[in-house]
Amino acid sequence: MPYRLLYNLLIHLFGPLLLGLLYWPRRGKPGFGTRWPEHLGLVAPSPPACAPLWLHAVSVGEVVAATPLLKALKAAHPELPIVVSTTTRTGAEQVARLGDLVEHRYAPLDFPWAVGLFLRRIRPRALLIMETELWPNLLHACGQRRLPVLVLNARLSARSAARYRRFHGIFRLLSANISHIACQHRDDAEHFSALGVPRERLSITGSVKFDIEYGENIIEQGRQLRAQLGTQRPVWIAASTHEGEDEQLLAAHRQLLQQHPDALLILVPRHPQRFEQVAELVARQDFSLGRRTEGSPGPQNQVYLGDTMGELPIMLAAADIAFVGGSLIERGGHNLLEPAALGKPVLSGPSTFNFGDIARQLLATGGAHQVRDADELTEELRRLLASPALAGAMGQRAQAVVAANRGALANTLRRIETQLDL
Repeated sequence: MPYRLLYNLLIHLFGPLLLGLLYWPRRGKPGFGTRWPEHLGLVAPSPPACAPLWLHAVSVGEVVAATPLLKALKAAHPELPIVVSTTTRTGAEQVARLGDLVEHRYAPLDFPWAVGLFLRRIRPRALLIMETELWPNLLHACGQRRLPVLVLNARLSARSAARYRRFHGIFRLLSANISHIACQHRDDAEHFSALGVPRERLSITGSVKFDIEYGENIIEQGRQLRAQLGTQRPVWIAASTHEGEDEQLLAAHRQLLQQHPDALLILVPRHPQRFEQVAELVARQDFSLGRRTEGSPGPQNQVYLGDTMGELPIMLAAADIAFVGGSLIERGGHNLLEPAALGKPVLSGPSTFNFGDIARQLLATGGAHQVRDADELTEELRRLLASPALAGAMGQRAQAVVAANRGALANTLRRIETQLDL
């Protein structure tokens, strides 16, 4: 049985379950409101004479990575209309921060009829996919319409490549309808090539995440927040944390308080639907809790919950040391470059496969250190707090790694212009 036919049978068979998981209300999970039909292709159509560029970024992280590229595209081609799609509500909220620079639609679920309806209504001139969000029916429909598809900032870990090798026919089906893959690193290009993608359809542009730059407004808001938190107390941040990780971070903070009783932990869960759950966890463990949504913390607060969206850079700027979550559990970690770009010493757990090359560079230069558990995290925090000069040098090395790798944004923009003849 052809792979695509089997795939379509399965997604229609399990479709009700998938829709239930997507729309079932959960505490703290933002709903889709009246816009849920967009997932079925029922989006507002493009104006008759408009053929927008369509960029898909599944959620917040991909939208953040795409933002400098979107701004560069509009600066170079102000007349070019751009539609950005996301799958998640939090991704949509991040796109809304771009104002009228782009339009937002929810991406269609990968039912062939939903994809077809979306394409007929939007009528895009090309599809840009951030990272490696590949869906069989979407790519097939684009191929049938001779719609150029570019995968940007693409990565393919050894683990993912091994999975695709086991289902090589499916990957061949996907890649046949991709015009070009702009890879983050040479390893990624080698993995795609080993799976049969022709070399002429591969390029190495670097990671646009290295082109992260924070404006003076972020730095200033960070200074203002630090003044509210207290300039004379040690402040460390645990960013983008997950369930099963918060407990370890609070254990490390409890140990740190024995030596630094005025220390403050800024705790920022990765997913907003966990804000209340984490607040309850902090309270159960008898920490004095302040919340971003409730104003400035008092000097008695030991934990400050970052329970807002889009303010992580401000909180990173306010901290002395940054721990990046998703790494003390097997989640592969999150973006180590966000604190590095701000010149903060970076700590993470051992699971960093989502950002393997970035982690290797930061570790090799001494801009980041890895810890295995709460005890090691406490020791590293104590070591850095005992020597501001050591922490400062570590932050400078982290920032230097970011600076040395900048340029991917310009490379990616040139690749888009060449492939689409802009």
